[in-house]
Amino acid sequence: MLTEPNDFSPVIVAGCRTPFLRSGTEFRDLLTYDLARIALKGVIDKANLRAREIEQVIFGCVLNEPRTSNVAREALIGANLPLEIPAHTVAMACISGSQAISQAAALISSGQASTAIAGGTESLSNIPIMFKRPMRRKLMEMRRLKNPVDWIKWAFGLRLGYFLPEVPEIAEFSNSLTMGQSCDRLSARWGVSREEQDRYALRSHRLAFEATRNGLFSDEILPVHVPPRFKRIEEDNGIRGDTTLERLAGLPPAFYFPFGTATAGSSSFLSDGAAAVLLMSYRKAKTLGYKPVARIAGFSFHGCDPDDELLLGPAYAVPKLLEKAGVALSSIDVFEFHEAFAGQVLANLNALDSDAFAREKLGLPSKVGEVNMDRLNTRGGSLSIGHPFGATGIRLLISCCDRLRRESGSLGIIASCAGGGLGHAMLIERLS
Repeated sequence: MLTEPNDFSPVIVAGCRTPFLRSGTEFRDLLTYDLARIALKGVIDKANLRAREIEQVIFGCVLNEPRTSNVAREALIGANLPLEIPAHTVAMACISGSQAISQAAALISSGQASTAIAGGTESLSNIPIMFKRPMRRKLMEMRRLKNPVDWIKWAFGLRLGYFLPEVPEIAEFSNSLTMGQSCDRLSARWGVSREEQDRYALRSHRLAFEATRNGLFSDEILPVHVPPRFKRIEEDNGIRGDTTLERLAGLPPAFYFPFGTATAGSSSFLSDGAAAVLLMSYRKAKTLGYKPVARIAGFSFHGCDPDDELLLGPAYAVPKLLEKAGVALSSIDVFEFHEAFAGQVLANLNALDSDAFAREKLGLPSKVGEVNMDRLNTRGGSLSIGHPFGATGIRLLISCCDRLRRESGSLGIIASCAGGGLGHAMLIERLS
């Protein structure tokens, strides 16, 4: 044990998630609000917690419905929780859920709260699609129209091109590069081959398939009854246990044709889903009779160059975290890394195992170390399970805690990259 937990140590009491589904499938008619409400109510019911014990609710979300801009608050109201509980929403690209956890943990460790729920939600089936700027201006002008002449002049100012929608792209505002293009560039820079990416993608799907078949997700997945027919959904639907290396090798490059190495098979897919975790101070958990499985022992965030290192955030955040905690990489029993792309994961692993990177970028005398693949994402990851942007960080924490419990591990690390050149890492310690 790093140190004895004190009264204000943030501990994980319970967690759950909806199934993660491919966008456009069974969750297509549910908004981010609906999914967040389900996860929020689910974790409270799972812990058998009196709602009035909750002091904060924080949710991460990236592409939110404009009508529910503070989706955490709307979900709280929709779940019929006490209205005096404050709730807010955070956005930090793919580490939005991780930021929600970190904020909740900071509130607890500073004594500002003793019980908080951190969650994440995303519905990529229902991304907000806007008109282009000229049409938005025309629509705003409508509020000032007072007579038929004004309406006629306004109508004659319309152009056919104004009606074309502006669909959000998963691309950087600063350089217009898509995530996939950045992955191809990063893979080339770190010598990650197409075959290595295909093999990693195959590993992710096979491990997730085995975990599902063996019931390893049954404790974390909250079955959802989808209206109007209330069909019961209880498994992720993006896992391809039947895929083969030959099928993956036959897919064309998805982002830089014909020379790119990232494909649809080695990239995470658009997903819908939500997740939530219940955090408490160690003292509060003991007072209420809970036996928390783990505590948050530290976390770090890092920013890097979005042109050359957009997806390399974990390679910076993990060493920063280990240094602050005084822990060696070899001491970590469980790794849960976000799999935006197979090439991204492998590039980060190569960077952590690079003496040159350690000296030139981290100011360390030698490499951080090699991640033991037998400890990394042993139930699959975002490539196979899915990646609802705001919820992935929560899923990583839930999976890490459950693996520590089942595998009798002591320390775990979750880590993610994110748009904008951001990275996050969190150290989790199992409590006996």
